[in-house]
Amino acid sequence: MKIDVVDSGANKVSETTLDPSIFSAPVNAGQLHDVVVNQLATRRRGTHKTKGRSEVRGGGRKPWKQKGTGRARAGSVRSPIFRGGGIIFGPQPRTYGSRIPKKVRRGALLAALTVKANEAAIIIVDKIELSEAKTREAIKILSALGCVGQKTLIVTSGRDEKVGMSFRNVPSVGLLDVAGVNPYDLLNNNKVVITLDALTALNERFDINSTVAEAVGTVETTDTDETETV
Repeated sequence: MKIDVVDSGANKVSETTLDPSIFSAPVNAGQLHDVVVNQLATRRRGTHKTKGRSEVRGGGRKPWKQKGTGRARAGSVRSPIFRGGGIIFGPQPRTYGSRIPKKVRRGALLAALTVKANEAAIIIVDKIELSEAKTREAIKILSALGCVGQKTLIVTSGRDEKVGMSFRNVPSVGLLDVAGVNPYDLLNNNKVVITLDALTALNERFDINSTVAEAVGTVETTDTDETETV
């Protein structure tokens, strides 16, 4: 699948190919659902905690004698049947996520990339560089790429402090390193902006033995294995 490579001003500078094994993979809706649900469940902190009768302060004295009062026997006012007592079967700290097989996670990520490619929601830029950390400059880039007012995910290779500080103040924009690309963030955004370096790293992440073409003037001949530059 051929796609244009543009600069920060949305001017075409070259072309590249989206590997079909990544961007035209089978889409299994069930896999996508399971992985996204598990991903959101894993993000839950799970720090809720209630106290049982052994953890509530007080209640060390028997409230009344065992016999002769006509009342039900009781050993502590911190029993769950008393006001201020312990909680029975209350929530305890826990992890909500579950183990998802590696092949399922891989298949879901490929499916999410394929969905975005089919929606023509992927934009490949040669690089994103800023001379200074200014949100104003970041908005200019988004405006040129047609991403203003839309939820946008920017995928880069490595961390650039100026880029990170410039885009973090834009509420509809998320910034991810290529190692952190995941199905939920892909599906939760309208546009996905990927740098050339990140695209190459993405191919390497899936062990795809292909290189990103740098310019339009490179064509491969069908007769021989040589590459001819026009």
